[in-house]
Order: sequence, then structure tokens, then C-alpha cells
Amino acid sequence: MRFSHTNPVAAASFDDPNLIAAAGVVPVMGLATSCSLADLADEWLTIPTDKGAHPGAKVSALVTGMVMGADSIADMGVLRHGAMGTLFDRTYAPSTLGSFLRMFTYGHTRQLDAVATRFLGELTRQTSLLGDLSNPSASVMLDIDDTVIEVHGYGKQGAQVGYTGTRGLNVLLTTLTAPGRAPVICGQRLRRGARGSSHGAASMITSALKTLTRLRPTTTAPPVLVRADSAFYSYDMVRACLAHGAHVSITLRRQPDVLRAIANIDATAWTPITYTRPVYDPDTHTVVHRAQVAATPFTAFTGNMSGKKPVPGHLIVRRVPDEQSTQTGELFPIWRYHAFFTSQPDPDPVTADAIHRGHAIIENVHADLKNGPLAHLPSAQFAANNAWLTCAVIAFNLSRAAGCVAGMTTATTATVRRTLISIAARISRSARRVTLHLPRDWPWQPYWQNLFDHTHHRKPA
Repeated sequence: MRFSHTNPVAAASFDDPNLIAAAGVVPVMGLATSCSLADLADEWLTIPTDKGAHPGAKVSALVTGMVMGADSIADMGVLRHGAMGTLFDRTYAPSTLGSFLRMFTYGHTRQLDAVATRFLGELTRQTSLLGDLSNPSASVMLDIDDTVIEVHGYGKQGAQVGYTGTRGLNVLLTTLTAPGRAPVICGQRLRRGARGSSHGAASMITSALKTLTRLRPTTTAPPVLVRADSAFYSYDMVRACLAHGAHVSITLRRQPDVLRAIANIDATAWTPITYTRPVYDPDTHTVVHRAQVAATPFTAFTGNMSGKKPVPGHLIVRRVPDEQSTQTGELFPIWRYHAFFTSQPDPDPVTADAIHRGHAIIENVHADLKNGPLAHLPSAQFAANNAWLTCAVIAFNLSRAAGCVAGMTTATTATVRRTLISIAARISRSARRVTLHLPRDWPWQPYWQNLFDHTHHRKPA
């Protein structure tokens, strides 16, 4: 693509006050208003002094900026460009929002957590964010994982060198994934950079399962499956899941009891599975399956732990041939083993393995946040950064809900921002009505129209 020779650009002007660069934020924040974001913040937040006045409007302003792509306090200047003051009330200056965040304490961040949880409930009830949870056959996956947000400088409270070797703050997330839907975040926690992954995981899972119980009106739905990697394999974590009727699927380390269980698997118990890109053997003219999977009974936490009961379940083992041993012509193949523990009764090893590998979807959530609001943690104060994280989660879930309403049920937040939000428009006024003039032949016009009609309660023309 190149510039047209017949219509060259002669000049650029920034003097039109009736332009808005992200017209899609209008129906998105209309959805936030219908789900009572500002009202919930006014009800639950009690920030002291004049800097904490009108918390609902200030939280809505922060979420609006994040939906538009802001990843720092300075970027909140997008709220005051063009005709934003015509479309929205209380378009605060970035310095005002920064002062508001710096007034947060730990207690206030817990209040904001309550706002985020209840706002997620409203989004779920008013949109198809998690599909039809009343369907008895609807299965929901709950994933937990942490990531390190890199920071620079030495003024950040809690910044330490974590397990990734980078200096930053640790973010613990829990996500819910329904069939045919993109994951949404149901819990978040900011921790110091060197905090262990499993620290506080049991309470996070308990809170997430209680949230799902409020979201899902039926008790006949299948149990939730909690997926996690080996860093979260602990007695408290597993017991917290089982106590709330959930099953677990957790990767295991190469511990002695795990190695013994793998060694006792019968040679005939292994089932070949096919990867998405199987290897073709030109000598036998067959497709070589690059992995095999098997299941065996396994009891977790059988060590000498006073007052703690062992947890029965199954060990699902996937083995992959070592490529180096295959290339050197070994007589017998050398296998690399990957095992995870599940509490599901009589699991099919092939199905259980495929479902467990789906845990990697939470990495997409981490990437979405790091490519958006969590590209920077804006304050030196830990509580302010914690509040920023919660606002980022609210904006993330709001963007996903807007995508579902528009008909883009599996779109990432970056896709939603590019196709539905970052669309330029010109504003005109007539008979006390505001009209948005959007570009002609916009490729995603039907999706945008679906979102606009839903939030403004109007039928398409």
C-alpha cells in the first residue's frame, strides 16, 4: 500500500474540536454504565480527602483510558482530546487520577477488588461473556498462574528479582474459560517480586470458586476443573479445590514417588497421540506419533504430614521420544516424561492430556495485559500499583464483554481495540442530539453496530 499520486496529502491540521479518535469507546463505556461500574465504585470505595471524591467517576475514567490503550498515568491525557468532553462528564486530568491512585491503601485495594468482582457478575448477566452458564453441560476451566512485571529504577515498593531473573513485581491471576469463549479474569493480586508462585494460591482459588458459584445459577453443572503448573502443587491448594467441589489438574515435578509410579506403568497401557504436526517416516511410509500417554492410579501427599490426609487420584503421563537418542540410532528409544495429577474419576488419558495442555491459554492473558495497561506500573507506591492492576482487570473484562456483544467471542483485547474502539469519528449536533459520523466502508461495521445497538437499546435501522 502506498499514498495516492492523484490525492496527495498537502497538510495536516489539529484544529478541529469535533473529532474523536476512538469512537468505539462510546458504546464500550455505555456497556460499563449499564453494568453499574461507577455506582459500584461509589458504593464500595471510601477514599479519604478531596482526592478521593467521586470515586466512581475516577475509576470509570481510569478504565476508559485503559480501554483506549493507555498504559501510564501520562497516557490518561487521551481523555481530554478533541470532543471527549462533549461525550463524557468529568474528563479528569492525568495528575488528578495519579493523586487519586496514590491515596489507596491495602484496605482500599480490597474494596476495589469487591467492585471488580461485582462488575464481572453484571457483565456476565448482561452479556454472553461466559456463554450459557445455566446449561447443565457447560464446563468451566479455572486457571491460576503468575507473571513478573518488569520495572526500572529503585523507587518501586516491593520490586525484587523474581524467578525469571528480572527485577519487578509479581502478579497472580485466576481466569475463567467457558467453551467457545475467551478467558476472563476473576481474581488478581499484586505481590513483591521474589514471592513464591504458590504463596496465597489457596485463598485465591477459594475466592475464585466462590465468585463462580455466584455467577453460575445452577448446581447441576459439571465440577470446575482447576488447572495449574508444578509451582502450585501443594496440599493447601489441592484441598482448597476439593473442599469447594472442584477437580484439579496440576503438573508434577520429577519427585521420587512420581518416578516410581511412572516406572510401574505397564508397557501396553501407553496410547499414541498425534500432535498437530506429525512426523512422516519415509522408510515405513507411516505417520510417526511423537508422543504417548497413559494413566495410572496415584495418591498425592503420602509423606509424613501430621493432620493431613492423602489425596487419591490419577497420574496422567505423557512421554515424548528424545530426539537426540533417535538421531544417534539407539536400539531402544529414550523417553522424556511429563506428568500431572488429576482428581477426576476414571479420566480418559488422551482427553485429560488435551484439556490440561489448554492451561497455556492463561499465557495469552498475561500477554494481553503486558501489551496494554500493565506495560508499566505507574507509581512508586505499592498500593497505587495494586489499584492500577485491578482497574486493568476491569478494563480487560469489559473489552472481552464488548467483543462478545459485537459477535467477536474469542477476540483478544488488542483485536477489540483495533476493530471496535480505535475508529475515528466526527461529532455533529442537531436538535439537542449528538451524531457520530464514522468512516464509510469500515470493515468491522456490523460488529460495531451490534455493540452500539446493544448499549443504546436501539434496533438496527
